[in-house]
Amino acid sequence: MKIRMLSIILAGTLLFSVNPGQAESAQRNGFSIEDPIIPLEDILSGGPPRDGIPSIDSPKFISASEVDWLLPGSRILGLEINGVIRAYPLAILNWHEIVNDTAGGVPVAVTFCPLCGTGMAFRRDFDGTVTTLGVSGLLYNSDLLLYDRKSESLWSQVMGQAVSGPRKGERLIPVPIEHTTWEDWKKQHPQTEVLSKDTGFSRAYGRSPYGDYDENGDIYFPLSFRSSQYHPKERVIGIEFNGKFKAYPFAELSQVKSPLEDTFAGQKFTLDFNNETRNGIIRDPQGKVLHSVNAFWFAWYTFHPETEIFSGKN
Repeated sequence: MKIRMLSIILAGTLLFSVNPGQAESAQRNGFSIEDPIIPLEDILSGGPPRDGIPSIDSPKFISASEVDWLLPGSRILGLEINGVIRAYPLAILNWHEIVNDTAGGVPVAVTFCPLCGTGMAFRRDFDGTVTTLGVSGLLYNSDLLLYDRKSESLWSQVMGQAVSGPRKGERLIPVPIEHTTWEDWKKQHPQTEVLSKDTGFSRAYGRSPYGDYDENGDIYFPLSFRSSQYHPKERVIGIEFNGKFKAYPFAELSQVKSPLEDTFAGQKFTLDFNNETRNGIIRDPQGKVLHSVNAFWFAWYTFHPETEIFSGKN
């Protein structure tokens, strides 16, 4: 795996080293990238071609009582919208990265980047037009670049923004999602539906293609910014209010009582952290769940090097 990743990095570096100083447009995985809002030389191939990692576009769901293959500690992304409650196992998302779904009448895309550990959901309707999102096979800062099949614009998952294409500069509308254990989610929501392994694809859903990546210190692709303040795979809850960013490392949150009340960038909120389930939920004073990002430290920092950092000592 490491040798393969290094080969991909070198191939991407050589690819962008041709004609230095003339990197305003390029063809990558069938995408015409012109004047992107991020450095063109930092858009790298992750290895697979466009849709080489196939999104799930016709998801099937089963009841919690029918699930016999998830362990209590299995990680899932949990979505609750307009009375519809669903769980998306990471064991499936590791192989597909995107599920195009409609929940409670809302067209959503549940996305997961195994390299950054980021599970995020977005609306997939633009100006009243519904589209689907696919895996481009391209990366920026080790994070997957999505693409919408209507305009073929490329979108950074962590940024939630189109970096090239007709919708360049536009932002996706995030949908709050939980990153927790199957046991925890099922206890809170016994009526939950669960994404079925009947995806239409043959994959070894009982095995992760990334081995011990979540625990080791390896980062396979170049980053814009790096920090050694925490282990690269330390988990953080990241928030953005009014254009400002703050990270709550799990190592710091484990030192304080939960729920934690805080104010940042003019926004009052409560952070409910569970160290056992490795899950954190942000709520406003009225109890509404707000969008946050559960990510590896390296991933949050490379996109937000100016981030403030919560300290349990203070």
